[in-house]
Amino acid sequence: MSGEEAVPTASGEPHFPEPSRTPLYGLHLRLGAKMVPFAGYEMPLQYPAGVLKEHLHTRAASGLFDTSHMGQIEITARSGDPRDAARALEALLPIDVLGLEVGRQRYGFLTNETGGILDDLMVVNLGARLIIVVNAACKAADEALLRTQLERDCGVRVLPRALLALQGPASGAVLARLAPEVEAMRFMDAREVILLGEPCLVTRSGYTGEDGFEISVSSEGAEALAERLLHDPAVLPVGLGARDSLRLEAGLCLYGLDIDETTTPVEGSLVWAISPVRRRGGSREGGFPGAARILEQITRGAPRRRVGLRPEGRAPVRAGAALYASETAGEPVGVVTSGGFGPSLQAPVAMGYVPTVLAEVGHRLFAEVRGQRLALNVVALPFIPAGFKRS
Repeated sequence: MSGEEAVPTASGEPHFPEPSRTPLYGLHLRLGAKMVPFAGYEMPLQYPAGVLKEHLHTRAASGLFDTSHMGQIEITARSGDPRDAARALEALLPIDVLGLEVGRQRYGFLTNETGGILDDLMVVNLGARLIIVVNAACKAADEALLRTQLERDCGVRVLPRALLALQGPASGAVLARLAPEVEAMRFMDAREVILLGEPCLVTRSGYTGEDGFEISVSSEGAEALAERLLHDPAVLPVGLGARDSLRLEAGLCLYGLDIDETTTPVEGSLVWAISPVRRRGGSREGGFPGAARILEQITRGAPRRRVGLRPEGRAPVRAGAALYASETAGEPVGVVTSGGFGPSLQAPVAMGYVPTVLAEVGHRLFAEVRGQRLALNVVALPFIPAGFKRS
């Protein structure tokens, strides 16, 4: 079970803790969802419409996702000066938190002493406080790290709130029917908004490559808000299956597969997220865990890189498949970390790691699938153009 560890019982047999449930669990059952364990929670894999229709509907209109399993952590400066919280957080993240404007959010990651990624996350600046949204499987470890490293200078509080993601080109119009002010928001904006009488934090962002919103709402108000959004004919409930295929087409990483503690941001092709002020020559160069290795790789390059891959045939290439430099090569040169069928492209897509010398667009590689070598080509990411509202 992703994100869980087995607990030994008196008989010596491994026992997995009972998965938690989000505030929308009852709604998922009423909607006919197929529930599966994921990151310590019972989550909807798909609804009766099926993964394919959920995926395509999100690309064409709007899909509603339950992302309440993710963690929401509030950081405040004990001094009362929000800049002190930003400075403290920069000791753990290689991004420009201090320069993040109020009402904006930024993608980033926690790093370890060897430059590996402990988790990728979003940081939201609300003025007097910062909100960090972290992955479900990492949230306990992230909270412990933040408390250990920041509590002398900052308050660290886990917010017991639900989180919904409304994604797709119709999402702006859908949410504007409840709160007209959201229509003026652009990609990565954050705003506190009243929805159905509930104070909500709304960000114009998501993990599908489409325009959309993530909505932090109280656990008590989550179901009513979800039902109201689903009442709109443009909105369909969407589960983990389509969420995965949507993020893969968008070339976005899944923590634990495409990036992890052994992967540096440079290897993961995430250099764009490392702010110039934190790089060599920047006004706040380094100062975060693993800075020496990460900054050296930015300057001199990394030995391997995450790349997009397009199989030449129709057969999907799944995570774990070995990659070879030629059809007859004896030793693998890399590995597929995410792969499947891209419904929007009507073709298989994948991502994986290869040596940097083989990472140029157009390079031909081979994946081993059921004892056969299947040809695929390195391609630029994302596989489909992003639909974000940037202005």
